[in-house]
Amino acid sequence: MKITILAGSNRKQSTSTQLCRYIQTVLEGKECEVTLIDLNQSPVPIYSPDVEANDTNLLFMKQQLKDADGIVLATPEYHGAPSGVLKNALDHVGFEQFDGKVVLSVSSTGGAVGVSSLQQLQTIVRNVHGINCPEWISIGGDQRVFTPEGEPADTKVKDRVHRTVNYFVHMVTTFRG
Repeated sequence: MKITILAGSNRKQSTSTQLCRYIQTVLEGKECEVTLIDLNQSPVPIYSPDVEANDTNLLFMKQQLKDADGIVLATPEYHGAPSGVLKNALDHVGFEQFDGKVVLSVSSTGGAVGVSSLQQLQTIVRNVHGINCPEWISIGGDQRVFTPEGEPADTKVKDRVHRTVNYFVHMVTTFRG
């Protein structure tokens, strides 16, 4: 099973990207083939419907999303919304990448939880014909601490990630046929 994770932060030490790396480890432990695309390290050009973008990072991202059986979208929450970096990347893609695929939404916020950004991601996913995983992961405040090994320091966060990833993998397997 192929999973593509799109880490939508533009910060080097992003906790949402750290969470993506941990999710990648959990998925690989379930025999999934995982591609993590970190938009901070592999930025894509600003979207314009008037310009045909042939950027290497963009073409790679589009192909990985197209080839994926399931997708994880991760964002920091800025002012109650997903990051501009992630929204820009998503503006470049559409039905070809998302149609009929299960998508897990993930966020990290300075506040308690990032529900607004997750709801907006789910709206975007519906509009490109993806299937929203009804579970999501949101970490906030003190939950955003990771060990030097890259694991969440909070055992409740670790448990939540494992439960949610299990559910996500089950859904991907079911919908993939």
